[in-house]
Amino acid sequence: MTDQVWKRDEIESPCVKICVVHPEARLCTGCLRSIDEIGAWSRMSPEDRRRIMAELPGRQNLIQKRRGGRSARLKRGL
Repeated sequence: MTDQVWKRDEIESPCVKICVVHPEARLCTGCLRSIDEIGAWSRMSPEDRRRIMAELPGRQNLIQKRRGGRSARLKRGL
């Protein structure tokens, strides 16, 4: 007898266990998915997952590393 759970043909989650939401882009800095996408991932169709997975590399430029801490925020007027 085999365990069919381990033979499913599904896209794995892109999660890398760095779950921090970027304050401006509103994307997870680890996997680059939105909060809505993360929450719905297990209920999405394989086609929707594939579409999102294909979009993820292009989202990297939406997240800029924050540098300068409080003083940089003050200079930007935040």
